[in-house]
Amino acid sequence: MNVTTCGELQGKHVFYFHGAPGATQECLIFDQYAQAANLRIVCLDRFALDSHINAGDYYQTLADKIASIAGPGAVDIIGFSIGCQVAIEVSTLLADRVDNLHLVSAVAPLQSLEPGIEVAGASVFALAAKLPVLFSLLSYWQSLLALFAPGLLFKMLFASAKGDDLALREQADFNEFIGGILISCFSKRVKGYIRDVRHFVKPWSEVLPRCHVNTTIWHGSSDNWSPVAMATVLEASMPRVNALHLFDSLSHYSCLYQCVPLICERLKKPGNS
Repeated sequence: MNVTTCGELQGKHVFYFHGAPGATQECLIFDQYAQAANLRIVCLDRFALDSHINAGDYYQTLADKIASIAGPGAVDIIGFSIGCQVAIEVSTLLADRVDNLHLVSAVAPLQSLEPGIEVAGASVFALAAKLPVLFSLLSYWQSLLALFAPGLLFKMLFASAKGDDLALREQADFNEFIGGILISCFSKRVKGYIRDVRHFVKPWSEVLPRCHVNTTIWHGSSDNWSPVAMATVLEASMPRVNALHLFDSLSHYSCLYQCVPLICERLKKPGNS
């Protein structure tokens, strides 16, 4: 399994789980802040793993890879969006090897939400849960868009943007960055993307009380992809949530950009100047 690494190569290991859609280069937004904090950010190319392995083997493979990279030392884990589910599952397997778990724009099990709470992308999740063949066809159609009309795919995915994500989607550098992520995800790793979404839409509430890692949640008040209700479900269900930081006007990606320097400062390796 390949990895993307940034920050200080001799720093403490911090493993980042990107979103879905997402790609390993998503972690590069940490680079300058991780260097300053003496952290080595590592993102596993999890979408490249065999899409047919069962969920338990999938999470165990990721946990084993983290252990092989980090050696005997402790690690920190960061999850973003749907990557938060993977981060929680893997943290539970690694147990006391994980010092801190940070969840940004986090998802919670769809089944845990009260009726009437709106989730952008709900129709896609319903396809993945009830009509998986149609969801796969949709995903492969998106892979064609990623190859031949990536700008259109970007506009489709961000049509429902709210809060400060509205300003982000108009920025040329953000368009270019996310465009590259979408191309990498849908044109090269679509089977892994399909697997992660299918795992997400199934019930997984039982893992939450088994995750005893020190956890911090970062969430935007305007997030409609992962509504605030998801953050409060995690806070109530996970036994060691130290804090839920809620940011006014921030949404999904704007929360990630806001929190990257804050998280790096929190995880700053002792002895760094």
